[in-house]
Amino acid sequence: MPALPDVFPLPGRAPKPRATGLTHVLDQGLGPAEVTSLLAVAGPHIDLVRLGWGSAFVTANLPEKLAAYREGGVPVMVGGTITELAWLHGRVDELRAWLHAHAIDRVEVSSGVVPIPTEEKHALITLLAKDFTVYAEVGEKDSDAILAPYRWVQLIREALAAGAELVVCEGRATGTAGLYRADGEARTGLIDEIVHEVPLEQLVFEAPRKDQQSWLINRFGGGVNLGNVPPSEVISLESLRLGLRADTLPGFHSRKTSA
Repeated sequence: MPALPDVFPLPGRAPKPRATGLTHVLDQGLGPAEVTSLLAVAGPHIDLVRLGWGSAFVTANLPEKLAAYREGGVPVMVGGTITELAWLHGRVDELRAWLHAHAIDRVEVSSGVVPIPTEEKHALITLLAKDFTVYAEVGEKDSDAILAPYRWVQLIREALAAGAELVVCEGRATGTAGLYRADGEARTGLIDEIVHEVPLEQLVFEAPRKDQQSWLINRFGGGVNLGNVPPSEVISLESLRLGLRADTLPGFHSRKTSA
């Protein structure tokens, strides 16, 4: 974490590796040079990069790209689509071998498109957790689908018990499903119920949009874990976490008067 200018007080931010205030970035197909450029200005603020969907399988120069992330001290995870397909085709062992070959030590387990039965999803988490850090995703990708709050909580707890390091609460790359309504508005009652039942530090809220990020930071503070952050929005998000933008400034700063 770079030293902040001593102009006025700013909220504290733990250095990496940190346990809270995580920023998970969604890489939708950056090239090695773009990765190097991103990390040059935003590396200290990025805790994890997820290679979106199955993009890792169609990215040219993938080893060079992964090397750029490693050199910048940023771990990489593959998205849950690859895991779902590996389960669907009965090729989980082949996926594990591929991850090892590319020195990728983190993997997402989801069932957003392929309807993996809950017990089998938990077994998959347990299996992969033997070799990798697992992030389990919970929530529906269909904006019209409604999952009751108690069911969210139950699935989150079960995923953590199965061996997931963190649970990613679905919001999609568009911010229009899961935690959010089709127009992107936060399902505030659902989110509050989840946080009431599950420790905040065990959750990552997908929040690709600035209004969603601002709402979560204003609600839970700068230490909330946020995911699906576009690469172009990393600096913006860090500014929100520190109250350096109008959207969150009032919650972090107040007028100081001399005695």
